[in-house]
Amino acid sequence: MTQAPTAHDTAPNPARTPGERPTRTPGERPARPARAARPNGQWKVDGTEPLNANETWKQQDGGLSVRERIETVYARDGFDSIPGDDLHGRFRWWGLYTQRKPGIDGGKTATLEPHELEDRYFMLRVRIDGGALTTEQLRVIAGISREFGRDSADITDRQNIQLHWVEVEDVPEIWRRLESVGLQTTEACGDVPRVVLGSPVAGIAADELIDVGPAVAGITEKYIGVPELANLPRKFKTALTGHPSQDVVHEINDVAFVAHRHPELGVGFDLWVGGGLSANPRLGERLGVFVTEEQVPDVWHGVVQIFRDYGYRRLRNKARLKFLLADWGPERFRQVLQDEYLGYALPDGPPAPKPPVPGDHVGVHKQKDGLNYVGAAPYVGRVSGTILANVADLAESVGSRRVRLTPHQKLLVLDVPDEHVEHVVSTLKAHGLDANPSPFRRSTIACTGIEYCKLAIVDTKDTATATIDELEKRLGDLSHMKPLSLHVNGCPNSCARIQTADIGLKGQLVMDDDGEQVPGFQVHLGGGLASDDREEAGLGRTVRGLKVTATDLPDYVERVVRRYEAAQSGKDGGDRETFAQWAHRADEEALQ
Repeated sequence: MTQAPTAHDTAPNPARTPGERPTRTPGERPARPARAARPNGQWKVDGTEPLNANETWKQQDGGLSVRERIETVYARDGFDSIPGDDLHGRFRWWGLYTQRKPGIDGGKTATLEPHELEDRYFMLRVRIDGGALTTEQLRVIAGISREFGRDSADITDRQNIQLHWVEVEDVPEIWRRLESVGLQTTEACGDVPRVVLGSPVAGIAADELIDVGPAVAGITEKYIGVPELANLPRKFKTALTGHPSQDVVHEINDVAFVAHRHPELGVGFDLWVGGGLSANPRLGERLGVFVTEEQVPDVWHGVVQIFRDYGYRRLRNKARLKFLLADWGPERFRQVLQDEYLGYALPDGPPAPKPPVPGDHVGVHKQKDGLNYVGAAPYVGRVSGTILANVADLAESVGSRRVRLTPHQKLLVLDVPDEHVEHVVSTLKAHGLDANPSPFRRSTIACTGIEYCKLAIVDTKDTATATIDELEKRLGDLSHMKPLSLHVNGCPNSCARIQTADIGLKGQLVMDDDGEQVPGFQVHLGGGLASDDREEAGLGRTVRGLKVTATDLPDYVERVVRRYEAAQSGKDGGDRETFAQWAHRADEEALQ
């Protein structure tokens, strides 16, 4: 059958002799048809057909399903019985990662396959929403650490406790012990809603605006471990605070609720979305709405559903909420949240004011009931099962049954009577937890590093600890100085929040004076989150070529801190710059 000519077919065309080509300007390339936009894997836009291998196995058999196999097969048959999709994927949904095999240097991190890097042992992350623990729970974690984890324990900057050296054969018994006291590892890792950060002083601080404990519980009890939210594009991080210090690093979470007092509506929350660091840092943005305490779980659920339904799934390096927010903007995000997920409009709300006090809660502080809480700093979060058991014993000896962990790798003992404060402070110090630490011990955090992490390039915990000790000796004459945050990360992923530190250190191999590759760091300067001396969050400055070896780290920090102090010489309190202000305006030579 002959097809009828279309309008395009019959449109007039200028005659052209055989072999004649259209004329083009010299150097001009022929026009190419525009490529069709590739789908981003947004379920509500592109459908749910998986666009990569990771999305395929998540749909075929979700991460929550692996628990039964761990309990009935892998714990019985051992490490070699675990297939790859479970070992490197679904295990994360239950807080389990294989840890790095000892003795593999950082130069091989990017060249070896996962099975070559990994040991037959696991890191186990215990989920502690809001950082709240009873002494009974702390003692159970301590016992697990000593019996199954070689006495290892780290307090993370996500209010978790991380154990190491765990064997798969012991995981069912570990779960049984944790769950017997109300703890879990469910969705402690994976493409899921991770631990919910909450103010460590929720319900006890004398200056608290609102107790976020019920809201944290409302989210975790209803939504953690449910299949409908167990396949997100990637991880989803949450923070809530009712304290004026804004003590949960809200600007770098996917969703955050910051309490403040609305001039007409009373106390409620300012809503932030789309924060995250890693190799592509982006600070969260306010949606400009006011959320009541009762609305928090529903609003949280709406935001996480937007991520599930509209988040980018095709490329893992774009599969965070911050990329969607960057494309949509806060106005569209707010509209979608209200129209498609809440079914009602949220009132406009002003921003929360600048924090009036530091948010790490180190030291002795009054509770609203007249008792005290004591906040103490370990070395960069590193503790042990033995130390945790000793803390539980100490707390109970003075009538306390509660401890808290902070997003700054600190530990608080709650409910301490006045007459026992001095005893608690001195005993904590004897166990390696200092309630009156030096400025650098107080403000330094570090990620896991090459000791256990398969992604790491350099050591972090020991390097940071040695640096703190050295700086305490060298900079003792600057005890008047406000603590400067020093964040040490073992790779580019920024688990230790390097872009938001006064001095942020990204682990990599660098050249020393002899031309040899050695462990070291790229330096970020002048970052920070909203605080008592900073109006709003900002990312650190990088200076081209500014790198320092791990060995030279104390020398470098001392040098740059003394240059900062010299620049402030003779200035009164109101005229003094913060380190961040100075770092952003100083000549590059002064920062070397």
